Amino acid sequence: MADDRKSGFTTREALFYHETIRPGKLEVVATKPMTSQRDLSLAYSPGVAAPVEAIAADPSLAARYTAKANLVAVISNGSAILGLGNLGALASKPVMEGKAVLFKRFADVDSIDIELATEDPEAFINAVALMEPTFGGINLEDIKAPECFIIEAALREKMNIPVMHDDQHGTAIITAAGLLNACHLTDRDIKDVKVVVNGAGAAAIACTALIKAMGVPHDNVIMCDRSGPITPGRDNVDQWKSAHAVATEATTLEEALNGADIFLGLSAAGALKPDWVKKMADKPIIFAMANPVPEIMPDDAKAVRPDAIIATGRSDFPNQVNNVLGFPFIFRGALDVQATTINEEMKVAAAEAIAELARERVPEEVASAYGKNQKFGTDYIIPAPFDPRLIEVVSSAVAKAAMDSGVAKSEIADFEEYRTKLRSRLNPTTSVLTGVYNEAKSNPKRMVFAEAEEEVVLRAAIQYRDFGYGTPVLVGRTKAVLNKLHQLSVSDPSSFEIQNSADSEHVPAMVEYLYKRLQRKGFTERDVRRLVNQERNVFAALLVALGHGDGMISGLTRTFAQTVREVNMVLDKKPGALPFGIHMMIGKNHTTFLADTTMNERPDAEELAHIAKETAAVARRMGHEPRVAFLSYSTFGNPSGQWLGNIREAVSILDREDPGFEYEGEMAPDAALNPSVMKLYPFSRLSAPANVLIMPGLQSANLSAKMLRELGSNATVGPMLLGMEKPVQIVPMTALAPDVLTLAVLAGAGIVG
Repeated sequence: MADDRKSGFTTREALFYHETIRPGKLEVVATKPMTSQRDLSLAYSPGVAAPVEAIAADPSLAARYTAKANLVAVISNGSAILGLGNLGALASKPVMEGKAVLFKRFADVDSIDIELATEDPEAFINAVALMEPTFGGINLEDIKAPECFIIEAALREKMNIPVMHDDQHGTAIITAAGLLNACHLTDRDIKDVKVVVNGAGAAAIACTALIKAMGVPHDNVIMCDRSGPITPGRDNVDQWKSAHAVATEATTLEEALNGADIFLGLSAAGALKPDWVKKMADKPIIFAMANPVPEIMPDDAKAVRPDAIIATGRSDFPNQVNNVLGFPFIFRGALDVQATTINEEMKVAAAEAIAELARERVPEEVASAYGKNQKFGTDYIIPAPFDPRLIEVVSSAVAKAAMDSGVAKSEIADFEEYRTKLRSRLNPTTSVLTGVYNEAKSNPKRMVFAEAEEEVVLRAAIQYRDFGYGTPVLVGRTKAVLNKLHQLSVSDPSSFEIQNSADSEHVPAMVEYLYKRLQRKGFTERDVRRLVNQERNVFAALLVALGHGDGMISGLTRTFAQTVREVNMVLDKKPGALPFGIHMMIGKNHTTFLADTTMNERPDAEELAHIAKETAAVARRMGHEPRVAFLSYSTFGNPSGQWLGNIREAVSILDREDPGFEYEGEMAPDAALNPSVMKLYPFSRLSAPANVLIMPGLQSANLSAKMLRELGSNATVGPMLLGMEKPVQIVPMTALAPDVLTLAVLAGAGIVG
C-alpha cells in the first residue's frame, strides 16, 4: 500500500502504531484481585463452583456473576473489508480489533474480535449461533452482500441476544439522524420528501428501510444501482433490491434526480455530477457517503447549489456520517436492559436521539475541539463523534425503546440515575484530548524538536507532520538526522527541515541576541557562541525566541532540571506568571492533576494559590469541573505542625478572591480522595473527591507523580510545563514517541504552555 497523505498519516506510521509497545490493539485484564492463593481459589477452584451452580439454576444470573452482559463479539469473515474488498478473515483482524477498541473507548463495552475463515453463510451462521452463551451481543462487520442479509436474518432468528450488522444499520441510523435535521432546517416534512438512493448494497438497503420506517413513503424513494432505477419486474434484481422497487419513468440516475429533495449516495466516487445537482429541488439535501472520495465533493456541489446541505463520510468536511456515533451506544443501551434483539424501534430511537442532540447547545469541550462557532445549522446537523453526551443520550433512548417494545429482560427503574452512571463510565479527558488533536490540525504550528537524532524524538516528529499537526523543525547534525530518517523508511527525508548549528544561517542573529541577554551575567561573546554551537536546547530555544518556531520540545537526553536551565538562558517566564509543572494521571473514568511536580521546591502561599488557579484552568480545558485539594500530612489541623502556615494562607487567598471552583485544605490525600473518609468532615467544601491535587512542595509532588506513574495503572501525561513566555515542553528521559507527540500537540494547541 502506498503512502496516503490525504489520510493524514502514512503506511509506515500506521504499521508502527500497530506494532509498537505490544503487537495489536487489545489485551485481557483481570477485574478482580489475583494476588493471593485465596484470590485464586475464589477465581477458579473451588470458589467458582458457587456461581456455576447459581447460573445452572437460573441462567439470568450470568449477567450478575460473569462478564457476559457487557461483552460483545465483533465478527467477520473478511469478505468486504472497509474499501479494500475480499481479503480474507485473517486480514480483517486489525479492523475487528479496531472496532473492539472503539466499543471500549466510547461506551465501556468489553469486546472480543472473532474472524471466521468461511464464506459459506450456513457455516458462518452455525459457528456464531453456538457462541450465544458467551456474549451479550454480536456485532457483524465487513461481510459482503447479499450474504450479510442472509447471515444477519438467520442469526436474529436463532439467537436470543442483540445481533447487528453495523455496516448496514450503523450507517443507516446516523444517516437517518442527519436527514431528520436537514429536513428540519429546510422546513420539510419527512413524509413528503422525494428521495433518490444511489447504490443498492447492504448500507444503501438498510438506510432506505430505516427512513421508510421513520415515515418516508415507499413510493417516494427511487433506488438506483449500476443499471439505473430499480423498478418492478426489472431483470437481474435480487429479493433485497426488489423490496424497494418502485414504478418510475426515470431510466437513469440523472433523470431520477429531477425535483428530488434528497440524494443518498452509498456508491462510488464521482457518481453525482454537478449538472445533475442543479436539477434537484430548492435547498437540496445531499448525503455523498462513498469513501474515501464521495459521489461529489462538497465544494463542487456548493458551487452549483449554494443552498445545499451536504454530508459525507469524511472528517475533513462538515456533517460526517460516522458509525462511531451509533454502534457503541446502541449496544450499551441494549446490554444494560439485556435486550433479546435490536429492533426497528431501537434504531429509530437512536436516530432521533442523535438528531435531537445536534440541536442542543454544543458543550464547551466539544466547541473548543471542533470550532468555537459550531452550533446547529447547515454545517452541523450531526453531533461531533467525540461529544461526551452521546453515551447517556443515545444509550438511554435505546434502552427505553427496548423496554417499551417488549424486548428487554431487565428494567431500568430510574433513568436519571442510569444517565448518571453512564456519564461516570467514561473519562472526559479522552474526548477532549482527541479534540485537542483536531484543534492542532486546524491551526498547525512549527514545533522545534531539539533532539532529532534520537529515534524516539524523530518518530514523534514524523507523526507530527504526517498527522497534520504542523511542521517539525529538526535540530541535529544534518547527516545523522537524514540517516535516521532513512532507517525509519521515510521516503522523502530531504523534505524535512533540519536546523544544524554548524551551518545554520540563523547563528549570527542568535549569538547577538543571546549575548545581549547574558553579557552582564558573566558570559563573554565566546561563551555565548559556544553555547549556540554546542548546546542543542539553547539553539532550539533561540529558534523559538527569534520566531523560527512556535514552540519546542526536549528532555530525552538531559534531566528536567538541566533542560530548564538551558532553556531559561534564552526564554523568560510569562509576565506575572510562575513556571511550574503538572502531571495528568488519566484513568478509565477519572483524571487527576498533580502540581507542582517539577519546579518550585517550597512554594509560598501566593505561589500555591497561583498554582492552584492555573492547574484548575487546565483541568477545565480538559473537560473537568475542578475540585482542588491542598494536600498535607495534616487534615484540618490534625496533627498540628510547623509547615502548615503557607497552605492555610493559600486557602485564605482563594477565599478572598472567590476563584469560581471548589477548593479545600489543608488535608491528607485520603480526606481528599476517599468518599468514606470525606464523610468524617461534613464541613468540607468539596462535593466529591478532588481531581486537582496541589502538593505542599516539590519533594512530595515529584515523588508522588513518579510513584503513581510506575506503580499505578493510569496513563500519565507530563510533566506539562506552564508559565513560560513561549510554549516549551520537557519530556521525561524515558518517554516513548507517543508521549513526545502528545506534549508537542498540547504545546501547539495552546492547552498548556
